[in-house]
Amino acid sequence: QVLLVESGGGLVQPGESLRVSCVASGIAFSVYNMGWYRQAPGNQRELVANITRAGRTNYADSVKGRFTISRDNAKNTVYLQMNTLKPDDTAVYYCNAAAEWTMDYWGKGTLVTVSS
Repeated sequence: QVLLVESGGGLVQPGESLRVSCVASGIAFSVYNMGWYRQAPGNQRELVANITRAGRTNYADSVKGRFTISRDNAKNTVYLQMNTLKPDDTAVYYCNAAAEWTMDYWGKGTLVTVSS
C-alpha cells in the first residue's frame, strides 16, 4: 500500500516561516519525482514546487525566492521550506509522487494558514 503522509502545517503570521514534510511508504522513493501542490478554498489545485529524481527543482512564480523544496532519499521524505509567508499562501498543501510508468500518488494534505 502506497502512503504519502504530510505534516507540519499550522497557523502562522505573515512574514513567518514554516516547513512541511511528506513521508512516503510503499514506493521506491528515490526513483519518483516528488512535488508539492496546494489548493485554496474556491481555487483549483496548483503546483507549488517539484523536485526530480535527479534533484532538479522547479517552482511556481508566486513562490520563487521564498520556498525551497528538498528531498532526503534515505528518509523517504520530501520537504517544503516556506519563508516570508503571505496570506495568499493559505491553502491545503498536498504531496505528490509521480513516475512515467505508473499512476500519480497523493497525500491527504496539510493545512497552512497565514493570518495575523
